[in-house]
Amino acid sequence: MIRKLASGEYRLYSRKTDPRTGKRRNLGTFKTRAAAEKHEREVQYFKRQG
Repeated sequence: MIRKLASGEYRLYSRKTDPRTGKRRNLGTFKTRAAAEKHEREVQYFKRQG
């Protein structure tokens, strides 16, 4: 899940909430939305490995 920050950057959050904090986990901050989307695909790929 990607959100635009007030600074103009994009932050990637986990889809599910973190049970310890009740909030979504920050998975990285990126300058462009395209970079955030690319990283989201990489994260999804590794979630399905081994």
